[in-house]
Amino acid sequence: MTLVSKTFELYGKTYTLESGELAKQATGATLVKQGDTTALVTVVVSKERKNYDFFPLTVDFNEKLYAAGRIPGGYLKREGRPTEKATLTARMIDRPIRPSFPDGFRNEVQIVATSLVADQVNPIDVICTMGASLSLTLGGVPFEGPLACVRIGRNKETGEFIVNPTYEERENSDLDLELAGTRDFISMVEAGAEEVTEDDMLAAMEFGQEAIGAFCDAQLEFVEEWERVNGPIVPKEYPLDEPVPEVQERIFTHYDEMYAALADADKQSRIAKVEALKDAIKAEFTEEEQLLWEREIPVNLKALEKKAMRTMVVETGERVDGRAANEIRPIMVKGSYLPLVHGSGLFQRGQTQVLSVLSLGMLNEAQRLDTIEPVDGKRYMHQYNFPPFCTGETGRIGSPKRREIGHGNLAERALLPV
Repeated sequence: MTLVSKTFELYGKTYTLESGELAKQATGATLVKQGDTTALVTVVVSKERKNYDFFPLTVDFNEKLYAAGRIPGGYLKREGRPTEKATLTARMIDRPIRPSFPDGFRNEVQIVATSLVADQVNPIDVICTMGASLSLTLGGVPFEGPLACVRIGRNKETGEFIVNPTYEERENSDLDLELAGTRDFISMVEAGAEEVTEDDMLAAMEFGQEAIGAFCDAQLEFVEEWERVNGPIVPKEYPLDEPVPEVQERIFTHYDEMYAALADADKQSRIAKVEALKDAIKAEFTEEEQLLWEREIPVNLKALEKKAMRTMVVETGERVDGRAANEIRPIMVKGSYLPLVHGSGLFQRGQTQVLSVLSLGMLNEAQRLDTIEPVDGKRYMHQYNFPPFCTGETGRIGSPKRREIGHGNLAERALLPV
């Protein structure tokens, strides 16, 4: 395997893609750079298929402070659990990659992005998606690629859109839009903005789609060079979960019952009806059949629920609780819900509740950040908690999960400009 390196310029920034020198035992590995900011993105696919009824994909961002020439704080002087930014970066890579795999793919996939250099000028997060996409391609893994992720900013003075702005350019931007997908479609959107108009946001998305296409083309050019140097990439054959017609036919005869169960407006009642129906359908299979089709039965039960729900929304314009597409659930807001705390409020929409509590502190109570970015700390922290009782379930309560960190960040980004 010979090292292949390609440097190119797009939208005023310099990028480099390399492969063939590092992590040679991985299924695929790519070194990706913007300026001097460098990340190593590796992909490993298990050789054996897992007996799961879901796609076992794991994405991790391994944030190392040596990338910024720093020593971790605290007594251990070693990185511990992932930082909030590392978790958000992992989620950014995960969202466009996950739906790109074929249905029935059950081999375990682990994507690890490791920060090697953080030049304090160019962010490291968005380029990791391009690295993951190229690693999958070079590894011969079947997926709908190439994929890329871009950040779109906008200069406040000139109104000009900026692709993958530097930290300095982001300071003078009224838009922070992340888009990911292929040349033909967008599969992930996340944004923060200073109340830009809808027309401007749509224009930014169109511009971002073109930029994604340019980065996809750069990957294809790299693949051409790779195959010229190292020979053709041989697509790997992975056995997919093939549907069993008999199982599917027997389960989908209960379509009308599933449709009726999903039409219940009460969430808890609806969940109970759906689960009871699934149990009843499963009971129609003998013990021998349940052992024989232990994976196919739950997969088809999930598919039945998805099809009924999708048909309800797309074809009839009716949501699962009976509401029309333009109908909003009853909303209730109650301020000053708790005594003594600095601020509080209860917000309820339908059966969903949010209890928000505010604490104001001195400036010396601001959060200090141990990170590879040129940020020392932050004064506004929006923390989202989703304990298991919220959905009437039991479960472990511990450190915040990725979903809680991600949703808290969305709320934080929405409120910061105002």
